Amino acid sequence: MQTAYDIVIIGGGPAGLSFACSMIDADVEVLVVEKSNIDAISNPQADGREIALTHLSLKILKKLGVWDLVNQAEVAPLREAKVFDGDSPSLLNFKSDGSSIEALGYLVPNYQVRQALYQRVSQAKNITIKTDSMVDDVEYCETHSTVLFAGGDQIEAKLVIAADSRFSNIRRKMGIPALIKDFSKVMIVTKMEHENTHNNIALECFDYGQTLALLPMVGNASSVVLTVATDKSKSMLSMSEADFNAKITKDFKGEFGQMTQSGERHSYPLVGVHAKTFIADRFALIGDAAVGMHPVTAHGFNLGLRGQDILATLIKEALVHGQDIGSNSLLKLFEKKHINLTRLMFFGTNGIVALFTNDAPVIKQVRRFVLKFAEHFPPIKYLISNHLTEAKKNKFLPF
Repeated sequence: MQTAYDIVIIGGGPAGLSFACSMIDADVEVLVVEKSNIDAISNPQADGREIALTHLSLKILKKLGVWDLVNQAEVAPLREAKVFDGDSPSLLNFKSDGSSIEALGYLVPNYQVRQALYQRVSQAKNITIKTDSMVDDVEYCETHSTVLFAGGDQIEAKLVIAADSRFSNIRRKMGIPALIKDFSKVMIVTKMEHENTHNNIALECFDYGQTLALLPMVGNASSVVLTVATDKSKSMLSMSEADFNAKITKDFKGEFGQMTQSGERHSYPLVGVHAKTFIADRFALIGDAAVGMHPVTAHGFNLGLRGQDILATLIKEALVHGQDIGSNSLLKLFEKKHINLTRLMFFGTNGIVALFTNDAPVIKQVRRFVLKFAEHFPPIKYLISNHLTEAKKNKFLPF
């Protein structure tokens, strides 16, 4: 293996592979470093997670040549979204009907997107994937950076990009602090079949003591997401299938008839992360290494895809003009274009979570008022809908 590359990407997850895809038609040599083995990234298994793609994300995936590699038979359009508050009649409803868009977004299994990204990258002559490898540190030199591997190998690069999860070890070693928000909750996800149709409507139910979401999949099947306090998660995960089916059927008030678990139950601790800065000398953060979102607004993957697209576009422009792709000016422009939106999304989402998961009587009254106001004030719904779908630019919002 050569000892110098133009770009080294640390992390072969969705963000890292997306950026690698963005570099396929560029005049650069790219190395992707992944700690997992080749089978884990070339043949990812279903993990219970579904990605709600915005229109902007769909556009980017098409541009990357990735969308056509996704099994379209597993893609489900989101026609409508409803938000409920406990046992109150308060409801916030978003529809694609009567608008210029056919759907609010598109639901795709996470493993399908990862598989398509790897397939696209594996076809590229200028992308090398190094699996079963750990980066120990990155040392900055004026004209390049040296990537130090745990096994002792060293590789030089003009630019190093970290996409190694929200708990990024390299982010810490580069001296970039991050705000970490531990929600002390666990998200339990599984696929369930049901008797009655979901009509491609996504539901978010902020019940007292838990949050329950339903994401419509193809056919009479949905991804059910149950969020509970960490100390209650073990009992939910160990619950018998019959008892779990009965609980979820009851929690959705029988609206979908009998609900039956058809996939494994997976659990994920909820921890939000936002890096103080997204850049250092010849170094940038993308994906969850930059910002790891609470999943309530389903924007984590979308933000990561948007961020890598901004960085890739700037790098390609620099290449056209013969400029340094690792320069401070380029990286500062990347951060300027991306960090303000991520702050808005991160802290806004955390505010929503705080408001809708606090069961104090006064807070219950506040959120019911918020839902009623938003539901009956069209400009607010218009702004939120455009914000969630990213279907088109909006002059009222800074993105």
